[in-house]
Amino acid sequence: MLLDAQLRYAGMNQAYLDVTHRRREDLLGQPVMQAFDAGPGEEAPENAKQLAASFEKVLATGQPDNLAVLHYPIPIEQDDGSILYDDRYWSCTHTPIKDASGQVTHILQHTSDITELERLRRQVGRLRPEDSSSALDSLIGGGMFRRALSVQADNRRLETERRQLLDMFMQTPGFVAVLNGPQHVIQLHNGAYGQLIGHRDVVGKPIREALPELAGQGYYDFLDEVLATGEPFQGRQSPVQLQQTPNGLLATRYLNFIYQPIRNDGGEIVGVFVQGHDVTDTVMAAERQKLMIDELNHRVKNTLATVQSIAMQTARSHEDPRSFAETFQSRILSLSHTHDLLTRSHWEGADLREVLEHETTAHGLHRLTLNGPNVALDPAMAVSLGMIFHELATNAAKYGALSPGEGRVLVDWSVADLNNPHLGIVWRETGGPSVAPPERRGFGSRLIERNVRHDLAGTVQMHYRDDGFTAEITIPLTKEAA
Repeated sequence: MLLDAQLRYAGMNQAYLDVTHRRREDLLGQPVMQAFDAGPGEEAPENAKQLAASFEKVLATGQPDNLAVLHYPIPIEQDDGSILYDDRYWSCTHTPIKDASGQVTHILQHTSDITELERLRRQVGRLRPEDSSSALDSLIGGGMFRRALSVQADNRRLETERRQLLDMFMQTPGFVAVLNGPQHVIQLHNGAYGQLIGHRDVVGKPIREALPELAGQGYYDFLDEVLATGEPFQGRQSPVQLQQTPNGLLATRYLNFIYQPIRNDGGEIVGVFVQGHDVTDTVMAAERQKLMIDELNHRVKNTLATVQSIAMQTARSHEDPRSFAETFQSRILSLSHTHDLLTRSHWEGADLREVLEHETTAHGLHRLTLNGPNVALDPAMAVSLGMIFHELATNAAKYGALSPGEGRVLVDWSVADLNNPHLGIVWRETGGPSVAPPERRGFGSRLIERNVRHDLAGTVQMHYRDDGFTAEITIPLTKEAA
């Protein structure tokens, strides 16, 4: 009889219809495992499973499969509608039929009814149980049956073990592949390997054809060397450029892997077993950690240098320990505020308005007017401007528009020349007491000038007028503009 790839009847000869007591029109298109269920009895489920496994093996491998002895009763409907099972033994051969592309489209089953031979063998066994290996028994095939059944049982056990091993192979979390011959033809790989190479159809292709982007990266040479010498090759955190999407750009992955030789029964090297793990995330995490540690060291050194400078300059202008402590503490708190702001963005930067609000909120935001676009500042620029705004606000609270009264501070900023961007900031105080140029430059003025000119590569002009203090600051926003 003939089955399609879904194990449905596609055809049968008259002999098959005679032995199964069925009509052709009743069988065509019906699933074979539903039409014949192996009957009652404890052995029935295993017999049906054995037959189905043989069919599935032919579909999966494209190779013929044999069942030397299959115990499979045939149901026969009686005149009163009841079902009587005719106990039968078969010897089966299942042969694949393929299309032009090599796909299995049908299975041809050829069966021999060996029921009478099996019954005769058993009858002889009952008559002469003390001599199970008599000449007559051998003549009618008793020994052959026992050997066939034994081989068949061994084959089923080996097939089960093979499937279990294959399942373990396919489900292993690391990537694995089997490469065959001097061209390293990919015979088999698991899902992790497929994911690594972008789920390309590579089975049956030489490695140089399947993964052409590996050319020049050394991996072809490693495989050739393992095949030639029989020595394994191991790589740790090895970078590889792979195309993981169709027509996509090459992506860098880092792999821990080993190439091991595969030998046949004669000891000849016939292939390479590939096994490994994608450790890209681990490598990238380690690189980020190193970068963060280096950046932290750099920031700590800069911060300590800034603190040291603040302490020394504050001490020069404050002989009284109490006033020194108050001024020094306020300046350190200003530095801390800016660091808090940067921490929220993981030290990627801060917005100019946020820095201004942070440094002036203690003086009452209702007395300040902030006007300007969003301007992203890098961390170093944010720290320097934070200290500048702190000094301007502190001086305004002591001597200018933010001292007790109705004074106000207007802060305007804009970005000019987008091709060579410069940030212009105008700090203007109104409504406060009149101001005059200081008799000597204090630390606050020196800090503002040093930060603008040295740290920010900009310019600053400070004007002391009767109607209030004004500071005009211009700084480049990029290194190229500086």
